[in-house]
Amino acid sequence: MDFSLANILIGLVALLHVYILVLEMFLWEKPSGLRAFRNTPEKAALTRVLAANQGLYNGFLAAGLVWGLVADESSFSIKLFFLGCIAIAGVFGAVTAARKILYIQTFPACVAIILLWLQI
Repeated sequence: MDFSLANILIGLVALLHVYILVLEMFLWEKPSGLRAFRNTPEKAALTRVLAANQGLYNGFLAAGLVWGLVADESSFSIKLFFLGCIAIAGVFGAVTAARKILYIQTFPACVAIILLWLQI
């Protein structure tokens, strides 16, 4: 495996999305999940199924990045596709849910895209 700066950041972005999966699927109604998403217990109870669905999608994004890291052929395209999905989802989340998503999700994905293009 190539331990370039781009791939290290891609690995960190994948880990971030695994963490988001855990928060949304398993910790949504727990204190750490309530804190992370600034939810009340009542709101979390009403939205737990939706959050679990979001968590699953974040897991798919992480899996795609890992696939890109271990793939030999077309790994550039795989990484670029999944990083682009994450960046776009982050912009949408920042516009519709919370601006902090732009910094937590979109910014790292965009930096990874730049490093990937530069082959750093």
